[in-house]
Amino acid sequence: MARPDGRRPDQLRPVTLSRGWSTHPEGSVLVEFGGTRVLCTASVTEGVPRWRKGSGLGWVTAEYAMLPRATNTRSDRESVRGKVGGRTHEISRLIGRSLRAAIDLKALGENSVVLDCDVLQADGGTRTAAITGAYVALHDAVTWLAARKALAGRPEKVMHRSVAAVSVGVIAGEARLDLCYEEDVAAEVDMNVVCTGTGEFVEVQGTGESGVFARDQLDALLDLAVAGCAELAEAQRKALS
Repeated sequence: MARPDGRRPDQLRPVTLSRGWSTHPEGSVLVEFGGTRVLCTASVTEGVPRWRKGSGLGWVTAEYAMLPRATNTRSDRESVRGKVGGRTHEISRLIGRSLRAAIDLKALGENSVVLDCDVLQADGGTRTAAITGAYVALHDAVTWLAARKALAGRPEKVMHRSVAAVSVGVIAGEARLDLCYEEDVAAEVDMNVVCTGTGEFVEVQGTGESGVFARDQLDALLDLAVAGCAELAEAQRKALS
């Protein structure tokens, strides 16, 4: 079965990382995976949460949100509902965990960076696009701290590895990379994979949406994801250069 946008099974959507998209944050990136667009900003504050004071370690955390009309129909703002949804909490924590894998918190020193990832337009893979873009925003925020001699360690030690993420899935029995929304809702198996720039895994989230999957399918999906993350890491390097 052909993909909705005519891509090969192992082909990413067009990926764009636009740095400095927002004026005020210490780091900002508009990341685009095809029709999915996420604004990632990195905000630096001196000091760390109370529970971390005196440790000599910095802190990186993330918040994720979706604009009301990022999707086909309008969703209420969670601030109006008065409650942050479970999905939002889960994705925020995933982004934070993923980006902490990229940074040496001791070399960061007692500084905090908050990564805000706001989905402007959703067409599948919003969390993976957010992680990929947030890495670049975080890198720029660390560069900002380095320019002010506010780091505890050498700048190159702080960001000691890159991190990117991509979705994979099985649709009509075929393993595919970087699912758009139309594929995501039809997937028999759905997986989000976070990798370092050298191919190690940070996190793997996978489920059989409409059944179970075999070991060879899992291996095929992981192979696709690792190759996709390698392409994304190269896109990050080019954006940062």
